[in-house]
Amino acid sequence: MIKKAIILAGGMGTRLSPLTKAVNKQLLPVYDKPLIYYPLSILMLAKIKKILIIVNKGQLYQYKKLIPNGRNLGIEINYLEQEKPVGLPDAFILGKNFIGKDKIAMILGDNFFYGQGLSEKLKSCTKLKKGAKIILHKVPKPESFGIAKINKKNRILNIVEKPKKKISNFAITGLYFFDNKVVEYSKKLKPSTRGELEITDLLKKYLKNKNLKAEFIGRGGAWLDTGSIDDFYKTSMFVHAIENRQGVKIACLEEISLLNNWIGKKEIMSQIKFYGNCEYSSYLKKLLK
Repeated sequence: MIKKAIILAGGMGTRLSPLTKAVNKQLLPVYDKPLIYYPLSILMLAKIKKILIIVNKGQLYQYKKLIPNGRNLGIEINYLEQEKPVGLPDAFILGKNFIGKDKIAMILGDNFFYGQGLSEKLKSCTKLKKGAKIILHKVPKPESFGIAKINKKNRILNIVEKPKKKISNFAITGLYFFDNKVVEYSKKLKPSTRGELEITDLLKKYLKNKNLKAEFIGRGGAWLDTGSIDDFYKTSMFVHAIENRQGVKIACLEEISLLNNWIGKKEIMSQIKFYGNCEYSSYLKKLLK
């Protein structure tokens, strides 16, 4: 069972500049919440309570002001500062003490997931016994993503980063589940031509050992990468549409904790005071009724 996870919330966010010159991308608003709430909510839906957030050097204070230590949500939040981004697998090297001898999940801090039955799929992924599991989603432009080629039995045959020739429409999303070998494998990776450790190289190590499996976001589900300003705007509009039509909030951390029985009404009241007089607090008040 996977009980720990890493949120990789570093990076320069250059595609969103000048917005990211003063504020980290994961702290920018996606409709009514900071972006970081969305990947954090995914881990909480998977019932993962021990979380390490890796941030850029000098930005720790901003995050701790928003999410101090997780106790208010019934979870445990740890932080690590990253000198500079050198590839996704570096998260497992930096977080080796946090990981210890346990299995680990990782989600990119700028990824957004939504879909019916998502919680059950996430909890299923945390039951990983060995190897690694990735979440795949169909995309119209596979040349823009890391792509997995699969057979009729949904077994992964190959992984190609931004393929020039179409091999599949299944993009590798920014949510991963690994056994403890991920630390050892990451340490053995060599930087690519762009000077970074590549997640595709790490996944290929598992694929070579026939220990890489796939899970799929079903039809009607959504995966959005908020890397560009256009995608960032589209994600905000998506959240706005869902929340206003259904009257529920996506990624309301307090609501997830309450449903998981991690916190009670006392903690909800405390969070209402923390947020102050706002629409988000009004929603939390409804949870108390």
